[in-house]
Amino acid sequence: MTSIALFGAGGKMGYRLSLNLQHSEYTVKHVEVSEAGRDRLQKDLGIECCPGNAALKDADVVILAVPDTVIGKVAADIVPELKPGTMVITLDPAAAFAGHLPKNTDLAYFVTHPCHPDIFNDETTLEAKRDYFGGLHAQQHIVNALMQGPEDQYLVGEKIAKTIYAPVGRSHRVTVEQMALLEPGLSETVCASLLTVMREAMDEVVRRGVEKQVARDFLLGHMNILSAVIFDEIDGQFSDACNKAIVNGIPMIFKENWMQVFEPEAIAESVRRIT
Repeated sequence: MTSIALFGAGGKMGYRLSLNLQHSEYTVKHVEVSEAGRDRLQKDLGIECCPGNAALKDADVVILAVPDTVIGKVAADIVPELKPGTMVITLDPAAAFAGHLPKNTDLAYFVTHPCHPDIFNDETTLEAKRDYFGGLHAQQHIVNALMQGPEDQYLVGEKIAKTIYAPVGRSHRVTVEQMALLEPGLSETVCASLLTVMREAMDEVVRRGVEKQVARDFLLGHMNILSAVIFDEIDGQFSDACNKAIVNGIPMIFKENWMQVFEPEAIAESVRRIT
């Protein structure tokens, strides 16, 4: 059996991984520094944690389910203890992109991240429909990058990724640099910002006299159909009035050079702030 040392096992992501790994083919040793996290694992899942050095003994894979701000420190502490050929997995590209993983060519570095359940899906159960994060009931796609290591290690990392994020649909292979374009670039800098502005716009409509439930229903319904057209989910087109509103609205809302957020220096600065 492949032996996994899971650091941060009782945290927000770590707990999700602990749950999905619990009945998998892997032998897992759980490491959690917080008392609350250890208690949660023991009470909810019956999992007992162990010290980091005990978890690293004979570990084939180390998963760092810890905050981006401490991955560099944690990695620096554990890498000298790892045997050649060990795989280190991070759940986000930030630390890897920023160069916070120690230089050690004897190890494989693998980065994986979930896409989260698609807004266009075929889920039929209430549990799956309300599994917005993924990793429980709703199918989600994932992206993976083998940062360094033998090519056959990619399949090893991908198999683990499909386990910790299950149920998984498509599994995409990208580079670490491409993953950084996706997050924080596309998903957080752009998508989360635009959605925040959309919520602020809804609140402004409410402030101007529209009942909140009316504004919410109207906005979310239009988000659904407009998204279906924009992302080619259906063969449709906008009305002339909508197209005119878009032409008028874009220069009023966005800076002309807004796509600079995807330039390498902008991505690097965003990652620097994160880590």
